Amino acid sequence: MFSMESRPEPRMHESGEDYLEAILMIQNEKGDCHSVDVARKLGVTKPSVSRAMGILRDDGFIFFDENQIIKFTESGKARAEKIYDRHRLLTNFFMEITGVGAAQAEKNACRVEHVIDGDIVEGIRRYMKGK
Repeated sequence: MFSMESRPEPRMHESGEDYLEAILMIQNEKGDCHSVDVARKLGVTKPSVSRAMGILRDDGFIFFDENQIIKFTESGKARAEKIYDRHRLLTNFFMEITGVGAAQAEKNACRVEHVIDGDIVEGIRRYMKGK
């Protein structure tokens, strides 16, 4: 049984996590993020982005300002930062432990970050801090 403090976040589809992470990365790179930027970054169609943005908006993670710039809600920003942090942690872990290059480590981190258990992530985090 989970206590309120250790209850896991509601599961989000892998694609939803990818979209939140992409928005954050674009905002970090460019400042503003439009749907077309997300389509380019993820290599998907504009209609796919439109559908995903509608779901993320309805779920309370994002909203659009008057210029159609994608903005995070407080919970959306927190979720995106958590996803991106997990991605960076796994990428660095794979590079350090296996000696593979950044591109291969990042590609595998993208796959693993969606299914890895939180306690395993925390164990990796502790291991990496101890290095």
